[in-house]
Amino acid sequence: MVHSAYDSFELLNDCPTKIDAIESYGSKLLVGCSDGSLRIYGPDSSGADRSPPSDQHALRKEPYALERSVPGFSKRPLLSMEVLESRELLLSLSESIAFHRLPNLETLAVITKAKGANVYSWDDRRGFLCFARQKRVCIFRHDGGRGFVEVKDFGVPDTVKSMSWCGENICLGIRKEYMILNATNGALSEVFSSGKIAPPLVVALPSGELILGKENIGVFVDQNGKLLQADRIVWSEAPTVVVILMPYAIALFPRRVEIRSLRVPYPLIQTIVLQNARRLIKSKNSVVVALDNSVHGLFPVPLGAQIVQLTASGNFEEALALCKLLPPEDASLRAAKEGSIHIRYAHYLFENGCYEEAMEHFLASQVDITYVLSLYPSIVLPKTTVIPEPEKLMDLSQDASQLSRGSSGLSDDLDTMLPQLSESDESEALEFKKMSHNTLMALIKFLQKKRYSIVEKAAAEGTEEVVLDAVGDSFSSTRFKKSNKGRATISVNSAAREMAAILDTALLQALLLTGQTSAALELLKGLNYCDVKICEEILQKGNYYAALLELYRSNSMHREALKLLHQLVEESKSNQSQTELIQKFSPEAIIEYLKPLCGTDPMLVLEFSMLVLESCPTQTIELFLSGNIPADLVNSYLKQHAPNMQGRYLELMLAMNENGISGNLQNEMVQIYLSEVLEWYSELSAQNKWDEKDYSPTRKKLLSALESISGYNPEALLRRLPSDALFEERAILLGKMNQHELALSLYVHKLHVPELALAYCDRVYESVVHQSPAKSSGNIYLTLLQIYLNPQKTTKNFEKRITNLVSSPNTSTPKVGSTASVKGKGGRKKIAAIEGAEDLRITSSNTDSGRSDGDAEEFSEEGGSTIMLDQVHDLLGRRWDRINGAQALKLLPRETKLQNLLPFMGPLLKRSSEAYRNLAVIKSLRQSENLQVKDELYNQRKAVVKISSDSMCSLCNKKIGTSVFAVYPNGKTLVHFVCFRDSQSMKAVAKGSPLRKR
Repeated sequence: MVHSAYDSFELLNDCPTKIDAIESYGSKLLVGCSDGSLRIYGPDSSGADRSPPSDQHALRKEPYALERSVPGFSKRPLLSMEVLESRELLLSLSESIAFHRLPNLETLAVITKAKGANVYSWDDRRGFLCFARQKRVCIFRHDGGRGFVEVKDFGVPDTVKSMSWCGENICLGIRKEYMILNATNGALSEVFSSGKIAPPLVVALPSGELILGKENIGVFVDQNGKLLQADRIVWSEAPTVVVILMPYAIALFPRRVEIRSLRVPYPLIQTIVLQNARRLIKSKNSVVVALDNSVHGLFPVPLGAQIVQLTASGNFEEALALCKLLPPEDASLRAAKEGSIHIRYAHYLFENGCYEEAMEHFLASQVDITYVLSLYPSIVLPKTTVIPEPEKLMDLSQDASQLSRGSSGLSDDLDTMLPQLSESDESEALEFKKMSHNTLMALIKFLQKKRYSIVEKAAAEGTEEVVLDAVGDSFSSTRFKKSNKGRATISVNSAAREMAAILDTALLQALLLTGQTSAALELLKGLNYCDVKICEEILQKGNYYAALLELYRSNSMHREALKLLHQLVEESKSNQSQTELIQKFSPEAIIEYLKPLCGTDPMLVLEFSMLVLESCPTQTIELFLSGNIPADLVNSYLKQHAPNMQGRYLELMLAMNENGISGNLQNEMVQIYLSEVLEWYSELSAQNKWDEKDYSPTRKKLLSALESISGYNPEALLRRLPSDALFEERAILLGKMNQHELALSLYVHKLHVPELALAYCDRVYESVVHQSPAKSSGNIYLTLLQIYLNPQKTTKNFEKRITNLVSSPNTSTPKVGSTASVKGKGGRKKIAAIEGAEDLRITSSNTDSGRSDGDAEEFSEEGGSTIMLDQVHDLLGRRWDRINGAQALKLLPRETKLQNLLPFMGPLLKRSSEAYRNLAVIKSLRQSENLQVKDELYNQRKAVVKISSDSMCSLCNKKIGTSVFAVYPNGKTLVHFVCFRDSQSMKAVAKGSPLRKR
């Protein structure tokens, strides 16, 4: 029984070099040539009559042209290649095994241990690679990234000629016998000998079983090497390669290709003569045969048969089996006949109560789902403009209507029989319910199997329309669109989407009628085309609220869904006995629904989040933060609708990302804190209970915010502070305005906390050091020193200065690091030299540079305030390393005892002495290094060059003789001076040539 199972088509015939390996990747051919290059061929699109292919990722039955050539792809000729589609990788075997990323052929990994390997096998499910090298079998595992990890390495008795994975084991063809290798422990078990002439051949079947070649016979074994059946495939001779493309086995011989059926008794179906065939590989939809310089594609012919007698006699199984084996004369006629057989068989099974088997044949007949749904009149379907294809019903013109009536009569009675039966006999009613349930379950399985292809076509059609609209296709203007309650607009003539709407609407109803509410919910959660009007009515009547919410969500009807959710939440609150509603529809359900909408419709999120803001404040604010809704938008909305939550939102926003909150929002948050603190202050002041050392939680937040953030306006905040309280806040704000003297005066004279003043100086010093390390920042301590030494001057007109500072539009803020020259005399000049006083000077605004040692007397003349000498000594002792010693000594009163300055002067003089000694050592080392360099220079100048009669020029290779010569710095290379000059000229010309070209 021989027929044409495959059509041979020459894909290319002009490969300039000999083909060693071939593989297909999508619709392209990857050809490995004997010169080590990789040539990529694609369909030749130059032909004007080429029709668009049904599958863009499969080989096409048309001539192929060279698209790209990769020279030097491998150093040695390729032995074989394999495309790993699931991982987008190309596996090639040459001198070793290499993996390249597709489609750009980027080298992913090279297994150096596979050098010298002659055969391999890839397990795509687990990502395992096994290969044989000499008498070793190695197993590697792909780690999912760019590398491979060695798993096992086993020794075998002899060289491996063929191998294949079989489950967890590996079948090896070793010389003249087959063995099963346990990939876990390396145990070997013999199967049988492979023959005396032909090499061993291991072929894996899709079922996991194996065909092992023994001369010209193919033996079937399982994964453990046990024989499966007595029948064998008998080839005309021993094949070199066998590939499986169900339901056929295709074998390669030197001069032909044999195609045999995999059904017992494995008859020869077709022989294709191809001279010098070298390689045979299986593609997605075809078989590729490589010759020396050409490539042929074997494309399958659609299977089918017209077995009238078997169909008429009711032997449907035999008829279908023959249809699968015998090719028809006309492909369209074959499809109609085969479909007719399936439909007739399906009606027969349906009438006899075999509902699931009937649906299997309806599915195989490729009949429209509307035809099957006509057997279920209780299912409500949307109106459709789809016209059934006439060729599918061509063979049913005589008896299909009769069969349909006979079968639908059973369904017509589904609604009327139940009451009648219940009145007569309850057992019969129960049996009828069971039958009705079985019919619906069979329908569900049928629709689920049909759904993937129909939904895929509908989605592809929608994508095509979006592309056409984007590029302004001329045909898009003729497509009329209608709205579907929030779903993306669909065209009236969208046949695929109308069919998908019919299928999903019917499937949802069947699932609900059989009590599979969870499956109905899963259907609505994914991509679906349920008719909104019909499904909404059904779900509302049945109180399927969760499914109704998913219906609204899938159709982008978010406002309707949120209204329903809010209604359900309110009903749950009013009726506490409905524990199920409370669990399903709590306020958190609204928040969960809003999360995906933050990026698409933030205003809708803000609108409905107000409904649950009071009951779930933390979760709602986290929704704003995690949803990346613009902070300014949320803040303005909260300010208008929920001002009491505004501060909490800004707190969490700042804690989450300090840089993610703008200066305006920082300023607003500080203003909110300040308003609460002022209100708290007013209440305590009215009760005469105010104490500057009291700290409420809000005041602690205010102080922390004032210190940590910098986006607020300190002048505006300073105007709001009372004049007789909140001195710590005032000091921080003055510090932000660089009014360090006023800020320190508050810490010292108002708050009376020198530790806060010292901490303030440390912050200023460290901030200046981090920003500009080379800049002096020690003057802030001198400012504090002045405040301690002259209390009355710093407190004089204090409030007036602050008032003028706030009211002045252009406040001048002297910087701590500004410098002015200071002159000293005597010992103080030496101390200034020790510390580098020329680099560390203070401003005249901070220190009175003209004050002498006797200026301490002016303190007593200006007022009776006591100099804070204890604080001065403490400051100098604790921060001696940050204070300019010369300036500090100049500020001190002359009656200051030297003993009190020991904590300050001791470490200062010690550090200066150490620095002086270190610099002296460095200076000596520099001088010694200078002498060494000079000595080396003198030695280099003493070099002697001897010219003999054998001395040759390194450039022209002629003798030097008595000519003028030059010596290279290495002292050995000799050249004629003329040659040296010419070479330098050539270099200059070479360097200047690009400029002349420009």
